[in-house]
Amino acid sequence: MIVRIMGEGQWRLADAHFAELNKLDDELLDELDSGDEGGFRRTLRALLDKVRELGEPLPDEALEPSELILPAADASLEEVREMLSEDGLIPG
Repeated sequence: MIVRIMGEGQWRLADAHFAELNKLDDELLDELDSGDEGGFRRTLRALLDKVRELGEPLPDEALEPSELILPAADASLEEVREMLSEDGLIPG
């Protein structure tokens, strides 16, 4: 699966990593619901760091369609809320 982090680029991730990413996504949803700004910042950074750690970066000139788009690390609570589906940022 191709994952885009807004403002950074794309990474190719194996489907096997999505269970781990979904745990962080669930935490992020809880923090958004409670308005926990500090927790939200920590978890969003952890989620993006995990994508960078587990994924293979694609070259900037690659024009692969992104199957998942994640917000930039400095995105606000409101910006992330606008990106959410009923499953959070990561489906499943």
